[in-house]
Amino acid sequence: MHFNSLSACLSKTDLAKGKLPLAMIFAEDTVELDTTIRHHQHSGFGTVLVFMADIMPLAPDLQDSVIRIDYDMTAVDAVPNAVNRVIDAAPGRWMFYCYNAEYLFYPFCETRTVGELLAFHTEERRESMLTYVVDLYAADLSRYPNAVSLDQAYLDKSGYYALARNDPANHNYPKERQLDFFGGLRWRYEEHVPAARRKIDRISLFRAKPGLELSADHTFSDEEYNTYACPWHNNLTAALASFRTAKALKKNPGSTFDIRTFTWHNSTPFEWHSRQFLDMGLMEPGQWF
Repeated sequence: MHFNSLSACLSKTDLAKGKLPLAMIFAEDTVELDTTIRHHQHSGFGTVLVFMADIMPLAPDLQDSVIRIDYDMTAVDAVPNAVNRVIDAAPGRWMFYCYNAEYLFYPFCETRTVGELLAFHTEERRESMLTYVVDLYAADLSRYPNAVSLDQAYLDKSGYYALARNDPANHNYPKERQLDFFGGLRWRYEEHVPAARRKIDRISLFRAKPGLELSADHTFSDEEYNTYACPWHNNLTAALASFRTAKALKKNPGSTFDIRTFTWHNSTPFEWHSRQFLDMGLMEPGQWF
């Protein structure tokens, strides 16, 4: 299904009717777009919206299984504006959003669907789930100049940390159960990354409701949505394995010539398995076993 605008899509489809979670994939370019779509279809998302420029190609086998929306990704606040309109159109439905070359992993995702994950999360009276954006990168940049390689993907095995998230409206006291998380390439190459974009936390999974709004900094208007756990015990968290930062650092003329390789003594091959994130502490199973 193909629509020439988001307005056309919302007027002709009822996104609120689906029982399975909905995924929104925002294509900044065509790098690994097809694998991103297939990964999330395999995870169990019932509806997949793909926002992409009208000139971008889409694999023939995906054209009938996704909802393609012609969209200008260069517009100011393009992603939060689109997400907020979908939220308004489908209150009550669980949703997910990511960019191309990003892959969602959650505890036991090899044997359980995202629908099962969110059913348990809902039973725990949670309406959002924290995800850590974990940077992936190719080791050999001479062979993979855009830093993207599924077969030769690496990630940092250490260097992640969290700081209190202060509340300017409350004398800068720390917000309850909210932290700013850092690490990966955004930390190692912070001189090339604006301060506002250095965090690696994102509320990628959430349940839509009337009045809910996503901001450009990946936080929501409802403060409870931005928490990492409920007050009484730890909750599930997930991870987004993402080539997005590495791709941007090599594409940007201001940083590409300063980076000969992303690998360092704390690099390790990515195993494409949730167990690796669990072992590294970048994913929390909570009470789900």
